[in-house]
Amino acid sequence: MKTISLAFALLLGLGAPVFAADATAPVREIMDATTKNWSGADNDWVDIFEESRLVRVYSKDFVEKYRAAVQNPAADEDGISPFDYDVIVNGQDACPLEDMTYTPKPGANGTTEVVVTFKKQTCMDGVDDKQALTTVRFEVVEEAGKAVIDDVITEGDPGQPVNSLKNTMVLIAKGQ
Repeated sequence: MKTISLAFALLLGLGAPVFAADATAPVREIMDATTKNWSGADNDWVDIFEESRLVRVYSKDFVEKYRAAVQNPAADEDGISPFDYDVIVNGQDACPLEDMTYTPKPGANGTTEVVVTFKKQTCMDGVDDKQALTTVRFEVVEEAGKAVIDDVITEGDPGQPVNSLKNTMVLIAKGQ
């Protein structure tokens, strides 16, 4: 079956195998949790790195880097997360997320990129552009026949480079 999928992908000019699994499924799970977290309702915070989700939704390499980052004594004071910000909205504050879109991009080198855009600051005072779109790119790979998130790429401030969550976790694990 994989040979047929590969041959079909090459015939279509995609140059990379077609995923048997839905590349947007793990991304939607994380974005649904993030949307709930910023909904404004008085709900318990949903941990997008909770152990059962961590091993089910993320790649083995991502999980390895996350676990190394958690071991750093300089990690978040609560001992739960190595991050002191929401890694999806790329900040400590956000409004209820609005106008969310998912755009899967053609696969390359075994990775499918799922681009998610949303508005996160429509309720904030003193913000120059409340309607600005935030873009998060999820790199999704297939492991054991299912799609899993291998990296989360967020935009930096204007003029700054993009941020790879895996690279951030490596730095945290090194104490940087």
